[in-house]
Order: sequence, then structure tokens, then C-alpha cells
Amino acid sequence: MSLRQFEYALAVAEAGSVTAAAELLHVAQPSVSQQIRGLERELGVELFARTPTGLVPTVVGRAFLREAEVVVSAARRARATARAGADQLVGELVVAVQMGFGTRQLPGALGALRRRFPRLEVTVFEEPSSAELERLGRRGVLDLALMAACEQTPDDAHHLGDEEFVVVLGAGHPRLAADRVELRELEGEPWVRFDRDSALDGVLLEVLRNNDLAPTTAARVSQTATAVRWAAHGLGVTLVPASAVPHGHEHLVRPVFPAVSQPVIAVLRHAAGPAETALLELLRKETWSEPVGRAQSWVAPPSTANSAPAV
Repeated sequence: MSLRQFEYALAVAEAGSVTAAAELLHVAQPSVSQQIRGLERELGVELFARTPTGLVPTVVGRAFLREAEVVVSAARRARATARAGADQLVGELVVAVQMGFGTRQLPGALGALRRRFPRLEVTVFEEPSSAELERLGRRGVLDLALMAACEQTPDDAHHLGDEEFVVVLGAGHPRLAADRVELRELEGEPWVRFDRDSALDGVLLEVLRNNDLAPTTAARVSQTATAVRWAAHGLGVTLVPASAVPHGHEHLVRPVFPAVSQPVIAVLRHAAGPAETALLELLRKETWSEPVGRAQSWVAPPSTANSAPAV
């Protein structure tokens, strides 16, 4: 088996057909077909099922592709490290962020990183599920992750600051007259919540319970910006990290009492390379909130949805 075969198999799984995969890889279609057939012969299994709508990974194929993803990611990092010079870095950096974290800080740090290393390819995605972050971290897919908690040693985990959570109210809501909102004053309010397995919904649910509030659900959404916009239109109130509030909605946001915050921890992969190290230093230079007073702060216990991965 070769690294090229792994890359071709991943491309077919992503694109859903040999033709589309060949276009994605900028190679001839017969080359992709030949590599996939050769890989299946060598393994003695069928990796893809041929269906009317395209190629779909089999059960065995899905298991193989998970391992192939780890191998290809490791190879890319190895190439990047080998090619790193004093002023140049080539390769791919994969960054995952717990949804809503670092929305204001991460773009500036990444922009500075790209200016320093213009040939570096950076892939960034928000992940709502702490369980999925844990899976990706344990598989070695991530180079750097921003999350609320982890079990890493100090060499691998770095506390950058804190994310304060704020409540978003609809236009004309009577609580907008106050500088801050006491959570118990929101009794009876419907809430715009997040997907059930998301870390943000875990925070919201725990906060409501700690303040003796019933979690009346007006709607569930997948993105913080959507939650803010729906709350702004009066569908319900919502609780989001302050940095995740989209521009133009700041007048509808109020801090809460008791205060709600979570630490922002940058977790680097083991034996981090120059790209991850440079990004960490750039993130340190960004402005992060100071920790909220101990008596008013809230951090999810390890047993909740906000438990973070050991990466």
C-alpha cells in the first residue's frame, strides 16, 4: 500500500465518484480507478459499494478510511516539518475550535500566520460536539484545538484566557434597560438552544438548572450566529460566548449574573511542529477576557458535554 492510494481513497470517499475524485486530485480518471482497484485487491476487501448515486464506503471501507486519514495527516505534517526553513513553511495545518470560541481572536492570529508563512495551507472548522473533538484529537487528526477543558500536561495545554457568556434578548425586551441581567429574571422565557450533543447546549442546560429555570425550548439551531439572529427577532433568548455575537447585534447583548465563563485552552498535538507553535504564540498576543470572579464563574464539570479531549 502507498500513501498515494490512501489519498486517492479519501478523495473518492469525499467526492462520491472516481470522476469527481480525479478532478479534485488533478489527475486522470483511469489512474484513480487503477489505484483503488489495486488497493482493494491487495487488501482483499471491497472498500466502496457501487450504487446508482455513486461510490459509497462499505463498513470495512469506513474503518479503513479512518486509519487512512490519520496516515495522510501525519504524512502532511512530516512533509511540512521537513520543508520548514528559516522563513518558509509548506504543508497543512488543521485547527479545530469548540463552537463559539475565539471568534474574534482566531482570524487575526491566522491572518498573521499566513502572512508569515504564505505557502502554509490552513484548514479550520468549528466543532459543536465535545465527543467528536475528543475522537479527532485521539486519532491524531488535529494540530491545534481550542476548547474549554482538557486533561493534558502543561507542555501540551495552554490557557489563553476566558470566554464570557452573554444573554441575547429580542429588540424591545424590557431587560435591555438594565446593564446586566439576573438569570432568574428570565424565568418563563423560551430559549433558543443548540443541538443536543453540542458543548454550548451543555453549558446552557447546566446554567438554567443551576438557576432553577425550566429549559423551555423555542428552537434548536446549529450555529451561534443563527441563535443570536433568532433571539434578536424575539423567538426566544439565548446564551452564547461574547466573542461569537455577530456585528450589529451588540446592543441586544447583556452580561449575566451569576456570571458564566469558560476557560479557553489551546491544545497542541504531541511533538508540535513550527506551524502549531507559531500559531500558539500569535493567539497569546490576542486579547482574551480575564477570568470572572470565582464566586460568579461557572465551568462545566468533566461529566458534562463540555468535557474536552485528551489530544
